[in-house]
This record gives sequence, C-alpha cells and structure tokens, in this order.
Amino acid sequence: MEAVARFLKENGITEVESTLPDMTGNARGKFYPTKKFLAEKGGRIPETLLVQTVTGDWASNHDDIVDPTDKDMFLVPDPNTLRVVPWADEPTAQVINDCYTSKGELHPLSSRSVLRRVLALYEKEGLQPVIAPEVEFYLVQPNHDPDYEIKPATGRSGRAENARQSYSIDAVNEFNPVIDTLYSYCHAQGLDVDTLIHESGAAQMEINFLHGDALSLADQVFVFKRTLRETALKHGIYSTFMAKPMQKEPGSSMHIHQSLLDVKTGNNIFANEDGSYSEVFMNYIGGLQKYTGSAISFFAPNVNSYRRFAPEIAAPINMNWGIDNRTAGLRVPEAVAEATRIENRFPGADCNPYLAIAASLACGYLGMKEKLKPTEPTSTSPDDEVEIARTLEEGLRMLEDCPELTDIMGKSFVDAYIGVKRKEFETFHEVISSWEREFLLLNV
Repeated sequence: MEAVARFLKENGITEVESTLPDMTGNARGKFYPTKKFLAEKGGRIPETLLVQTVTGDWASNHDDIVDPTDKDMFLVPDPNTLRVVPWADEPTAQVINDCYTSKGELHPLSSRSVLRRVLALYEKEGLQPVIAPEVEFYLVQPNHDPDYEIKPATGRSGRAENARQSYSIDAVNEFNPVIDTLYSYCHAQGLDVDTLIHESGAAQMEINFLHGDALSLADQVFVFKRTLRETALKHGIYSTFMAKPMQKEPGSSMHIHQSLLDVKTGNNIFANEDGSYSEVFMNYIGGLQKYTGSAISFFAPNVNSYRRFAPEIAAPINMNWGIDNRTAGLRVPEAVAEATRIENRFPGADCNPYLAIAASLACGYLGMKEKLKPTEPTSTSPDDEVEIARTLEEGLRMLEDCPELTDIMGKSFVDAYIGVKRKEFETFHEVISSWEREFLLLNV
C-alpha cells in the first residue's frame, strides 16, 4: 500500500473510489475517505456482487456458486490503476481492485481474475499478448422513458444527421465540446487513447487505444466507459455502448487487435523473419475459427447484443478470415512484420473488456496447443451463411458444451457466468414486445 499512499498524498486526495468490475464490466465498490481507505488496506465486499445480473437480480444458480451466507471477499488495490477522477468536485482518486478469497487466492468469479488466469498460461509459454481495442459508441438524446425509442444526439448546429458520415471531420466537430472534454478527462487519467473517428451511424463514434499490455488495456476500457458517460452527462446528453441501440442504425463493436511477443527476444511470433505469416499465427487463427462460436456469449453478453448479427448487416456472422478484409469476422490488417496481428471483430461495445479479451486469447491459445489449421483466407465479402448463435440463450448452450474453453476460463466462473446470463435471458423473455402486439394480437 506504500505506492497507493504516496499517490494519494502527492495528489491531495480526500476521497477514494475503490472499484471492481462486475460481470457486466461496470464498476462496483465503495467510496472511502482517504484515511479510512488506507486504514482498511483494501477492505472487503460481498462476493455476491460478482453474480448479480444487469437487472439487479441474482444468478439462477446463485446458491450453488457462492456461499448462501453472503460472505465477504477481500480487495487488494492495484497501484497501477490509480487515477485522479477529473469530473469529481472534491480531490478524488479511483483504483481497481483484485478480488481474493479468504484463502488468499484470486477469486475465481472475478472477471479480472479470469483475464489474469488466461495471461498466466501465456506467461508459462514465455509469451506476452499485445492488445489494442477499438471501441464504438453512440451519443444520444436523454431517454427518460424506456418506452420511447432512442434518438441520436444533435450537435452544435442543432440539426440531426441524415446521411452516413463515416470518417467525416465536420460530423465529429458537431460534438467538439464533448470531444474536447473527453480528451481532457482521458489525458488526466493517463488513458492511452489514440485516434477518434465518426463511424457510419448517426452520432456514432469510435475511439482507438494504443497497443499494449492486455490487463492494462482492459482496465483502460473499463475506466473509459465511465469517463465517456460522465462526459456526456456534463454536456446534457447520454452516451451508450449498447450493441444495437437504434433499429435503423449500425451496431457498435469493440474490435480487439492482438499479437504475441516472445518475452526473451521481444519478437512478434506471428511473423517469420521474411515477413510471412508463421505457423503459430495460422494455429492462432484456427483456434479463433474453431472456438469463437463457443465463446460468443463473452463477445455478445446481452440479449441486445445479437441484434448486431444478421445477414446484410456490417457485423460478422460466420468464421471467415481475410487479409485487410473488414467484411470478415477475423481480419488481418496489412502491416510490417513486427506489427502482424489479428483483429477480432466479433465483440460488441457492450462486452466486459476483461472477459472479451480473455476469451479471444483463450481461443487463440487452444489453436496453438491443438495446432489447428485455418481455412483459406477470403478476399471477397463473406456469404450470408450464419454460423454463430443468434440469441444469448443459444450462445450459452454452446459455451456449456465446450469443456476446452471451460477449463481455461475456469469451471466455477463459467458456471457462474451461465447462471447470470441465463437469468438475464429469462427475465427478458418474459417481456412482450410492441412488435408482438402489433402483428400477432389480431392476426393469429
């Protein structure tokens, strides 16, 4: 805690947000006066927070995966995650905790623990994953009544967008006050954000992160989502990472660029000395092709997520891969040898970044271990053959039937994840939609 105490003193911090990512990837935790936080050295919090659904309910198998007496787990602050909270009125810091059991082990149900578990497999092989996320989001009008459809926010001109504005500089400048605040907040927190572009949806943006350590980048996406929400609220609008918030607008994704370095040499093992793709690279793609179907609920974790996946919509629906082909779910950008990487385009912006990164790395790891061979790369737009789940419930059944992925992510965690997400699906399934009332009420 020495490094933590030094940071808090140097920045004159009077309050600490002690956080941890829950199953959805959102922040849970406690607010502490600084002296109390240092005295508790992390403190405790109920472990049941790790199996709470997005609706505030509990996993369908709650009593089988956590102690029914609602025991505490122990929090250990990671000093690498200390950041000043730039939107707070008082000098406030935030920190992300690792969760531990009473036996001093990483808590198996924590999504941060799951990513650490997968990274440990690579460490044993003398490899270091390098990650670069690209996160899409919408700026939308405040939506106080969920019965009303979501509408895109309007910018400085007061006019709504009525045409596709991909990469438009002027369309981004419409929201210049928001973007300026966002970059200011990101800089204050040391987030490695790179470029920002306007995507094809109305008031849809994408921000790219510089490549780096997998756990660090997952933490940064976790913090960025909070940051963007606070930025939007400051300017009287909402931001959303829903995968498909509006019927006639494209979905939002979180593409994950990934490569592997040999720790001893620092070389990218995805490329041979002559710049050609290595055998390990091919095995990694083979693993993503074989196991992404089983991992899809980590990339598409909510009932809304599957609205992205449909024929003739700009989101992947099958396991094709291609070189510099954005219509494929697995894209290999053209690059110099040391930058050879794979872009996983399946995850939605609504994913838990820890779990999506862990699952993608797990698929690639299995491919390397099983020496899987990929299909031939496609140089055309993929066909409309749907190879992935179209509902959360189907995705969970595919995960349930995959012992290889379950073993890597941890059986107790996978059981908990399925329990949480199955409860969410069943809660959603109880709701009768307006479509059903409109077309079925008097017609069937």
